[in-house]
Amino acid sequence: MKKTIFALSLLGSVFVFSQEKSNNTTKEKQIEGVVITKTKKAVEQKADRTIFDFSEQPQLNNGNVLEGIKKLPGLVSTDIAGMMYQGKMLEVYLNGRPLNITSNELNSFLEGMPANSVERIEVITQPGAEFPATSGGAIMNIITNKNANKYLTATYSGNYSFTNYDKYRSRTTNSVNLNARNKYFGWQLNVGQNYRESMLNGQQDELLSSNTDRFGRGYFAKSGLTFDLGQDRLLLNYDIYHNNNDNYTLSNGHGDLPFDNDKNNLKEAFYTSSDVAHTNSLRQEAVVTYQKRFADKSQKLDFQFGYTRSDSKFSQDNFFQVGTFVMPSNPPINSPTNGLKDILNNKSVMNIANFKVDYAQPIKLLDGGKVSFGGLYERQKYDTESFGLTNLEYQRQTASTYLEFQAKLKKFDFTLGSRAENYDISGVTRYFDKNANLVEANLIPFNKFKFFPNASVQYNMMNQLYIAANYNRKISLPSISALNPNNVTFSGPSTEVNGNPNLQPTIFDNYEIKISAFDYAFIGYSVSSASNQVAQIIRKDGRKLFNEQVNISNMKIHNFNVGLPIPFMIFSKPMSEIMKFNFNPDKINFMYLYAGYQKHEIDNLNNKGFWIFNIMTQIILPKDIKLTANYSYLTPKAGYFYFTAEKPFNNSFDITLTKKFMNNRLTLSVFANDIFNGQVMQVRSNPPSGMPVMISSKYDTRNFGLSINYKIPTRNKLAKEDPNILNQTKKEDNGGVMQQGQ
Repeated sequence: MKKTIFALSLLGSVFVFSQEKSNNTTKEKQIEGVVITKTKKAVEQKADRTIFDFSEQPQLNNGNVLEGIKKLPGLVSTDIAGMMYQGKMLEVYLNGRPLNITSNELNSFLEGMPANSVERIEVITQPGAEFPATSGGAIMNIITNKNANKYLTATYSGNYSFTNYDKYRSRTTNSVNLNARNKYFGWQLNVGQNYRESMLNGQQDELLSSNTDRFGRGYFAKSGLTFDLGQDRLLLNYDIYHNNNDNYTLSNGHGDLPFDNDKNNLKEAFYTSSDVAHTNSLRQEAVVTYQKRFADKSQKLDFQFGYTRSDSKFSQDNFFQVGTFVMPSNPPINSPTNGLKDILNNKSVMNIANFKVDYAQPIKLLDGGKVSFGGLYERQKYDTESFGLTNLEYQRQTASTYLEFQAKLKKFDFTLGSRAENYDISGVTRYFDKNANLVEANLIPFNKFKFFPNASVQYNMMNQLYIAANYNRKISLPSISALNPNNVTFSGPSTEVNGNPNLQPTIFDNYEIKISAFDYAFIGYSVSSASNQVAQIIRKDGRKLFNEQVNISNMKIHNFNVGLPIPFMIFSKPMSEIMKFNFNPDKINFMYLYAGYQKHEIDNLNNKGFWIFNIMTQIILPKDIKLTANYSYLTPKAGYFYFTAEKPFNNSFDITLTKKFMNNRLTLSVFANDIFNGQVMQVRSNPPSGMPVMISSKYDTRNFGLSINYKIPTRNKLAKEDPNILNQTKKEDNGGVMQQGQ
């Protein structure tokens, strides 16, 4: 058995190495001239990150971004505890800048983005000193950039899918990307919209059973201008995202309701209720970047100023509420004939401004090296309002600087750096006590100066085969959605959802060791030790469910993971012939296997570990039709923070058929997601106090659809490409390494 595993690992490595060699030498002949092309890799392993290409993978880009993310091997995404990748909590970035949102607000935002607007996703598992220490355990950077050509070009992307559970529901997305350049400047514009109908069935213990019809409408526009000033460049970007969602919920519940409409006289009752929740959010971002360049291409100096404003409104209305009280005479619930308006009416406004400077140059250190340093100043203000009362005023100022050295010595690569950050967090919260008196209190202040070191060493055993060890210390500030004292989800008489404005930041110590072979095959182990980890608690007290955010004093997350590509030709061709084969990953049949084991250690809680499995298979059918199958599974009966999974979070099987026409300008895909309808979340909470609760939710994840992508040809097939300018944040000529975010 060990010999078989070793042979498969070796062959998988040879397969990917051959692809890499082929990618760098493949040429396509055209009448007009010679164009050198490079095939993108579906999954690429780097020393500090994993890169997933979305643009050329129809199985990932045929829906919204959230659906694509949930298919990534090693990633766990849940409604109750956010996103984790290989055991690390994820800070979500968009084009190099943090979104500063989590939980249900993040899910809604990602659902409103078409997946075909994403070029790639980078999961940076070992952020260095150049990244803000607030990146926490790891960073998921969603990159939506496109390339611009000398002549006006346009690409249209469209998608239609449907579900059919209790009734037929449709989902559509459309987007257009325009690129052009003249002798003075280059510009890009990417606009799109989406409309989605979906269903959510929920169960909260025996207290609430609900069915929700969800209607989402989203719009976005991304614009960019670039001016060449000699060797230097000036970049101007403005983005806007708007989502308008309505959720219609019919629920049956068991709880305490006001008797004779007296809020102070609650009686046990069984009821049926019909409600609608409205969410309206608007996010705007503006960025100005000046890139100073020198004769030495590896010497850089960048200045960037960014401003973000996010407005959100949430309200809930009741159409009717009927039922009976549990009393000797079973009196009926006296609900207003036309229901109640504004059961919830909440608003929030977030403003973030920042300025940063980054500099890098080569230095003579051992066999060669580089030094990088820079600084960042950021100011954030976040206010929430409920029924006209400003119940949270939160403000944060962060000033930071970093210094990092990189050096080589024979077969070793070294990185050593540190980041110093000063935090000044303060604010005021207001609430009504049990006697209806308005109480005002200051938040627990956080005014500290901290150092965050990082170090890594990599031993290059041979070309594209290395072993690396990494350490870094990071901090994660509580997200604004966790701080928000207002409920921004469906509220029933039996449920109380609250943020916690007094949450404290989390300190992470991250350790990792990994062996990587030719970018694809890898095996690794990591552990994250967290102090004051933010976690969600759901507990039961009488006939009431409480959904809260708390700090866990100490927690460790262990993660073991392995990935291996297997070309099917190893079963039909001898090794000597495989070694001579000129690979093109778009033209061969292969399978990519991923497996990961994760265990959460929390004081006074006996959590069992769980396995994550992902299998992606590509088969080339006649007529160059590509079949891609993806299967994901997460073992149940395991501990995930303060929850035990009664059923697997991930259990889906997806199939996509893709065909290219018109010299690859037109790509047509048909797909079926979650064919066996196995995607469901059912967990039992393990709160440190109070009664445990059984929670389940089922979305209409089984859907079928059609995706189209058409690239309108340019006037000149040899038109020179410009670098990305839609939110350009990566350092040029640096191997595609993303520049640090805010």
